[in-house]
Amino acid sequence: MAQIDWLSFPPLSALRALEAAVRLGGYSAAARALNVTHAAIAQQVRGLEDFLGRPLVHREGRALVFSDEAEELASAANRGFAEIQSALLSLRARQRPNALSVTTTPIFAERWLMPRLRDFWARHPDITLTLRPEQDVVDLRREGIDLGIRYGQGNWPGVEAEFLTSARMMAVGAEKLLQGRKDLTHDDMKDMPWVLEQGWPEPEQWLACSGVDISASAKSYFLTEELMLAAGRAGLGLFVASSAIVEQDIADGRLRLLLDDCNDTHSGYFIVASPGMRSAASRTFVKWLRAQAQGGSA
Repeated sequence: MAQIDWLSFPPLSALRALEAAVRLGGYSAAARALNVTHAAIAQQVRGLEDFLGRPLVHREGRALVFSDEAEELASAANRGFAEIQSALLSLRARQRPNALSVTTTPIFAERWLMPRLRDFWARHPDITLTLRPEQDVVDLRREGIDLGIRYGQGNWPGVEAEFLTSARMMAVGAEKLLQGRKDLTHDDMKDMPWVLEQGWPEPEQWLACSGVDISASAKSYFLTEELMLAAGRAGLGLFVASSAIVEQDIADGRLRLLLDDCNDTHSGYFIVASPGMRSAASRTFVKWLRAQAQGGSA
């Protein structure tokens, strides 16, 4: 173990402030992340500049620009703090070896995971599972979360991602809205109104993957899937739903299929974890997830 000359060290709080400011691109974002004031971050960085005897940041207009030395020091601090955090998480995991925390979107939790969890609890009553449904993508290591389940293509930096299950979606529209229009192009669909469920970002991501960017389209958001489906079936806008929900409407002629499959077949829900060794509880849960996705048992 290397000997550390603590007398030559600046305050760790100053290093923490600089690391957050450089990583997040400014004092305001760092202040929010560390739950302190903007002035406190600025004061810590100035103290670090005094300690080192050189400037670390300057302004160009309204933007903060960090020096190469600041970037280098912040990168080293990030690695060091990450090592400390990893050790702390490992110690906590040993104290609660059967505790497991999982983050995913509220929609996936409600429609895929929750109906199956009774089976997991029956098979593994010794594992305490904490489920965190949230829209925001979080830093698993920083938040102390074991696993995430997210929609996308699985190519996120800094994590290990394993494909779990597809999310076959369909873009559809009511005949009363389409009024006999045939063969809608992607541009035609962009020009039409859309109804979406609030807090469910996957449909817009899927549409964009398929070449239909509705960011500038007229959109109405509804609190629940039921309200969104009712609005779509009433002809208030085009909408996206899982195939199982709208296939009968399509067969009966109430809805028309406009878009069925994303051009990229690798999109879907992925199990996401920080690199490194996983706990026994994590491995058990991942094995169970795989079996559920295949319709089997774990």
